[in-house]
Amino acid sequence: MYTEMFAVAASALLLAGCCCSPEKKNAAEAADGKYAVRLITLDPGHFHAALVQKFANADISPVVHVYAPENGFDLQAHLKRIQEFNTREKEPTSWKEEVYTGKDFLQRMIAERKGNVVVLAGNNSRKTEYILASVKAGFNVLADKPMAITPKDLELLREAYRVAKEKGVVLYDIMTERYEITTMLQRELARDPELYGKQETGTQNDPAVTKESVHHFCKLVNGVPLQRPEWYYDTDQQGEAIVDVTTHLTDLVQWEVWPGVTLQPGDAKVLSARVWPTDITFAQYQKNTSAKAWPSYLKSKLDKDGNLPCMANGEYTWNLKGVFAKVSVLWNFEPEAGSGDTHYSLMRGTKCSLVIEQGQAEGFKPVLYVEPRRNVAGVTRETVGAALKNAIAKLQATWPGVSYEPFETGFRINVPAKYHNGHEQHFAQVMAKYIGFIKDPKSMPAWEIPDILVKYQTLMDAYKMSRE
Repeated sequence: MYTEMFAVAASALLLAGCCCSPEKKNAAEAADGKYAVRLITLDPGHFHAALVQKFANADISPVVHVYAPENGFDLQAHLKRIQEFNTREKEPTSWKEEVYTGKDFLQRMIAERKGNVVVLAGNNSRKTEYILASVKAGFNVLADKPMAITPKDLELLREAYRVAKEKGVVLYDIMTERYEITTMLQRELARDPELYGKQETGTQNDPAVTKESVHHFCKLVNGVPLQRPEWYYDTDQQGEAIVDVTTHLTDLVQWEVWPGVTLQPGDAKVLSARVWPTDITFAQYQKNTSAKAWPSYLKSKLDKDGNLPCMANGEYTWNLKGVFAKVSVLWNFEPEAGSGDTHYSLMRGTKCSLVIEQGQAEGFKPVLYVEPRRNVAGVTRETVGAALKNAIAKLQATWPGVSYEPFETGFRINVPAKYHNGHEQHFAQVMAKYIGFIKDPKSMPAWEIPDILVKYQTLMDAYKMSRE
């Protein structure tokens, strides 16, 4: 069924038909051509598909074409979120969603060519297939993580990047965590040898770089309870944690430890990896998905008590160009009152450690600490403090107002509230960066694509090792 959404109903029901005359439609298409980006949303199934449209952008056409397999939960949830953006009191958007649903949705998208950028965020079982089909058809692609969830997908992704280069289109993944202010400051301070010294290498049992992330199935997004699609709990469709959230963490390790470096496949060697389940009761599953029964694809995975052991947790350790690193992801069903998703990050230099904490002591907001190394010749609280003073003065040019204060373990970095713009705002920042690449493909750093491929190779190596 083809429908043109010039106003999405609050209930997110599709509107049938088109009220535009051919003349008006042609005029609208001509006007649409002035934009650098004309979005196509393909088979949306994750709330990230909507978050790339949470804020308007002068370079993006307000008309967005959506192609989906059916008028089901995933599509309706997506359209409802867009409607919420259009009708909010503060900074409302004016998106006009034109929707096609049918079994041939992918072929229809390719044939109609209504836009130039395909946004992918949904069921991951077909995502890499969608990516390859899109770039073969000459579309730019902005994809949510993960772009691959199995070793077979990795081969398709490599082919997609080969084709994208041949076609001259931009294929990019949405790495929002690079825009978290404490992470950006951690990266910058680690590049200051007066303060940080050199990057420690660590060992397999004591990595010099550690990143840990705690997530929740049931939580608030855009201020409302998040309803997950039923398939989200099926790791054959969503992917295991070791190839999902760890995409962000692996990216950050590469981005912070080796900034601006073009990594090679031989630079990363996975040393250990494991996965383990979060047990989900049917009552929890129903609360988060509104399902009336376990779907058939999950029934065979239930344990003897009728619960679902969802392989949502994973960790691995690897060596990246001589530096030992570890990433860990833990999924709980829902957070305790007043808390939420959390992040921990350690980078250990020869003079100090840079640590991001996001626990109860920090009010569950990320805070960066600078901790002088103990028992290191020439390193004292005073020498680190003097170096930090100089480092903060340099940061003022980019982030005015950032300061520091003494803390029991060393120093605490104080960041003005205006820089804590939140996870959802980061999607707009990724989009702005991506649009820059669309306008000028030469503006993309030479290391970006090689490092993306090394990242996914590392994830797949960990995936295989975790199954051994």
